[in-house]
Amino acid sequence: MQKVSVNQLAKPLVQELVDRHAALRVGLGKFSNGARYIDAGIDSRGGLEAGRLIGEICMGGLGKVTLYHATAASDWPLSLHVHTSSPVLACLASQYAGWSLSHEKFHALGSGPGRAIALRESLFEELDYSDTCDHATFVLEVDQVPPVALIDRVADVCNLPPDALTFVLTPTSSIAGMVQIVSRVLEVAMHKTHTLKFPLDNILDGSASAPLSPPAPDFVTAMERTNTAILFAGRVHLFVSGDDASAEKLAKELPSSSSPDYGKPFSQVLKDCGNDFFKIDPMLFGPASVVVTAVESGRTFRGGHLAPDLLSASFS
Repeated sequence: MQKVSVNQLAKPLVQELVDRHAALRVGLGKFSNGARYIDAGIDSRGGLEAGRLIGEICMGGLGKVTLYHATAASDWPLSLHVHTSSPVLACLASQYAGWSLSHEKFHALGSGPGRAIALRESLFEELDYSDTCDHATFVLEVDQVPPVALIDRVADVCNLPPDALTFVLTPTSSIAGMVQIVSRVLEVAMHKTHTLKFPLDNILDGSASAPLSPPAPDFVTAMERTNTAILFAGRVHLFVSGDDASAEKLAKELPSSSSPDYGKPFSQVLKDCGNDFFKIDPMLFGPASVVVTAVESGRTFRGGHLAPDLLSASFS
């Protein structure tokens, strides 16, 4: 996998956003230093298909995102499915929003394949992965265009000219932003798997699904709904190597219900933590329902459950 370039694999998806920008209702812009940005919900409307493509960009071109109607949450049928045969690389080395970017009053968490060029997180030492592509793409969940000074700093860190950078901007309150956040349902499972210290090399394949939340005009409600979609109705299936006991343990510990905060409205959880997202119990961030198949024995283990009542309470 060391030879795979997540930025190169994402390039055709970024180009599709650019080529079809009018049809996808996204805007194109440039910073004064030549870096490019794609607006998928600030001054442009964006939509479901733009969000689907952005979800695949976040995964470095290694994952597929599909929209469909499902019956798991009967009141909220529009759902999303994601799968990848490289879950560690797609989710942790690319999709995970792990790079904190700040300049004066602007703050965002950077996700997307460009992180594997910047290498500002210790996680990449564990993954033993880096990308040496001549262009980088980042996805930011923001409701304003970043300051050019920050873009200059990102270019310096990546050792690339600014015009080699693309920033995809997706407000949490937008339709596209909502889709790309819910498309992290597998990434949430992978991040918690890492937190639980399950051997990442033993994760062979993965798929996940979750209902798409209705958008909300304010950030807090939008954040609650997108997180609720995963915590109360996200479903994940992992295929792993190793012994059955480890697979069974993962199935029991991975669901969101393993946290004492499970069942509370996400806004209440956030309030209890003084509105500091990073003080929330990390065990809460998991899918609702988990299936783990141990490929060497052929046995499958299950944990967690769907909570349609809690889902509807949040979405309504």
